[in-house]
Amino acid sequence: MNAASESLPWLPAPLVGDLVREHGSPLYVYHEPTLRARCREVALMMPGRDFHPSVSIKTNGNPTLLAIARQEGLRGDAMSPGEILLLERAGFRSDEIFFIPNNVSREELVFAHERGILTSLDSLDQVRLAADVFAGGEVALRINPLVGDGHHGKVVTAGARVKFGILPSEVPQALEILAAGRVSVAGLNQHIGSGFLTAERYLEAANALLEVCRGVPSARFADFGGGFGIGYGGETRLDLSAVGAGLSCLLADWERETGRSLRAQVEPGRYVFAECGAILGTVHAIKERVGIHVAGCDIGFNVLQRPVLYDSYHHIDLVPQEVSDRPLVDVQWVGNICESGDILGHDRKCPLPKVGDHLVVRDAGAYGWAMSSSYNARPRAAEVLLAGDGSVRTIRRRETWEDLLSALP
Repeated sequence: MNAASESLPWLPAPLVGDLVREHGSPLYVYHEPTLRARCREVALMMPGRDFHPSVSIKTNGNPTLLAIARQEGLRGDAMSPGEILLLERAGFRSDEIFFIPNNVSREELVFAHERGILTSLDSLDQVRLAADVFAGGEVALRINPLVGDGHHGKVVTAGARVKFGILPSEVPQALEILAAGRVSVAGLNQHIGSGFLTAERYLEAANALLEVCRGVPSARFADFGGGFGIGYGGETRLDLSAVGAGLSCLLADWERETGRSLRAQVEPGRYVFAECGAILGTVHAIKERVGIHVAGCDIGFNVLQRPVLYDSYHHIDLVPQEVSDRPLVDVQWVGNICESGDILGHDRKCPLPKVGDHLVVRDAGAYGWAMSSSYNARPRAAEVLLAGDGSVRTIRRRETWEDLLSALP
């Protein structure tokens, strides 16, 4: 837990109060210079190669932020027709979108096909469906390399018992089904998990994907996925230059041995958006319990789900309303949702919070608003963008009670 003097450089304590007074609480705040810096790190991680990085819309679907990522050279990955529409709203062309669905209907495959969007297939049943939908066209195959990694078991997306991907042993059958429908395979993709901070397992999986590519002569690209970690608990974020160098070496060896060339693709996930975003909240109640103070605020798991879903750690900065000497105490930060699991942070040492203080939850730009909900019938929060010149603009208005009732008969 950090005191106000240790707050984010781009979000000083006076600005926190100003933003809450102007835009309400809770509030998502994004810092444009940080977002652009992370996009550039991704775009430059494999210099000298044919390389297409993509932003994953599931991490943050605000069209204003997606448009910034596109300006910085990133393409877009989508998991649903709704995400495709958001990418289109942000200015992405069909050839800049990669549709990577999981267990979807024929209608969703047709939706992408009619827009000319390359689609990845996740199972043999989806391959059979696509052989008709994409007849005479091309698709990609999502491979499960049987190598997974991630900060929590619920975010590991490859391995023997996960729901994603076609096994390497199933690829010949997939190719046979597609060939019967005159469908070619443009490339292979994979994703091994989310939030990892070292490159070893990622590169191991990349090598496994390249092995599968040997048996797919029509493949023009290999998408190695992402989930690049940023170290929410103070760890050093994943070294993208090391990842890029490792991938370049693997590709160079593969191309020398096969006489073919492949475009490299990655989808870095939370790395792009996490650190550019924070959530501002307000303290509404303090309860003293045995050995701890329970600080109740308006950032429940309807606003930020990651701590409940994955036991994720987020730095929390206290922003007192007035400067005063306060004792350091152990605090459990909780939200306003009627669930015992609505805990934002356990056992944080900080100055004693008081009613009316504000708090800043860091590294919340990824899987923040995107996973938020109106549970307990609470309207979702607004989003604002802080530019490098200090100007602030609303990029999503706060929901209203009327929004909650609008779909009802």
